[in-house]
Amino acid sequence: MHLVYALLVLQAPHLDRTEQRIRAGINGTREEQITYLQRVVDIPSSTLNFDGVKHVGAVFRASLDSLGFKTSWVAVPDAVGRAGHLVAEHRGKPGTVRFLLIGHLDTVVEPAGPNFVREDSTARAVGGADMKGGDVVILYALKALQQAGVLRDLNITIVFTGDEEHPGEPLADARRALIDAAKLSDIALAFEAGNRADATVARRGASAWRVTATGHQAHSAGVFGNAAGYGAIYEVARILDAFRTQLGGEQYLTFNSAIIVGGTDVNYDTVAISGTAASKLNIVPQRAVAHGDLRFISDSQLQRTRQRMRDIVAQHLPGTEATIVFRDEYPAMSPTAGNARLLAVYDSASQALGYGPVAPLDPGRRGAGDISFVAPLIDGLDGLGALGSGSHAPGERVDLKTLPMQTERAALLLYRLGRRPASQFTRAATQTN
Repeated sequence: MHLVYALLVLQAPHLDRTEQRIRAGINGTREEQITYLQRVVDIPSSTLNFDGVKHVGAVFRASLDSLGFKTSWVAVPDAVGRAGHLVAEHRGKPGTVRFLLIGHLDTVVEPAGPNFVREDSTARAVGGADMKGGDVVILYALKALQQAGVLRDLNITIVFTGDEEHPGEPLADARRALIDAAKLSDIALAFEAGNRADATVARRGASAWRVTATGHQAHSAGVFGNAAGYGAIYEVARILDAFRTQLGGEQYLTFNSAIIVGGTDVNYDTVAISGTAASKLNIVPQRAVAHGDLRFISDSQLQRTRQRMRDIVAQHLPGTEATIVFRDEYPAMSPTAGNARLLAVYDSASQALGYGPVAPLDPGRRGAGDISFVAPLIDGLDGLGALGSGSHAPGERVDLKTLPMQTERAALLLYRLGRRPASQFTRAATQTN
């Protein structure tokens, strides 16, 4: 018996023989996995670099083809203005759980060229943790499962989106491939950058709101009077302060006013989030716009909050009018009993591997992500990817020494869940158990 394999067996009394083989396979490809990560990191692929995104997708596509997946590059409508998505499907044993594995190929920062710099147990790498490292965790978990002879039984669909960092619009078209895959799946596992001791069972959703107020343009000497009224800027100020005092403090609910523009001559671009204003100090302003976001943990919290915001906006100051409009963006990944059950399996696998317990991450610490689009349909976990720091910045780092840990935990999660019947994971079943 190989010495490393023998030591792993002795150190893993809670792993069955197949799991021991899976672990040994992952440990046998440590350097290969890092080399693969460097290969994909060194391909610049910011969201609007379509050629780069497709190039990274082609690398993963070839690797998944070699594992027996049926792969395709799914284009999005021209109006969406994005590169498209990589979709891979593997059909295994009928009746067992159907996985949807989620990653993305794009990055925020666009380096000038190869940027992977290894520094002992870490590497400086744009996209190394967020989230090409997570994509590589998926790939090498699957390689280990194949080597152990169990991949053939698993039902897996993989969707690597090409625009997670800057989604195209409309979102319904940009995320159609992901949502369609979820409709044919039982469990979603997303591999955004993770942490050693927690995983994501809930992510807040994101929405936008915009208040537009109008008033009577008049000489400032008459402000607050019956003729001139209060003006548009005071009306927006009233509304924002009422949001703060009446809505603040509810758990997981935040509402940020990101920009405000007001005056007599106002131009505001809702797409660029940019505007200009001009006036004179002795004029009561006739128009003001405030634009912000809204974060929430459930659809009921979103709808309830929107109604309260509408009610506040409707209470106009004299001589003013105001309206509020909302824009749907990311739905919430609400905490569910099914998500908790999946975390329990992940936690058990982590402890069996000797890596310690895994607790649920506070949803307030994680924003919206691709899993949010499928969370209304199926249960899932997120934060299963590579560990690192500095995401969305040129100095991003990926922790190379923990790549095997994340890969082992992912592989065991797939193995342990993959043998179970799909009926255990329907949303109705997970809500009653």
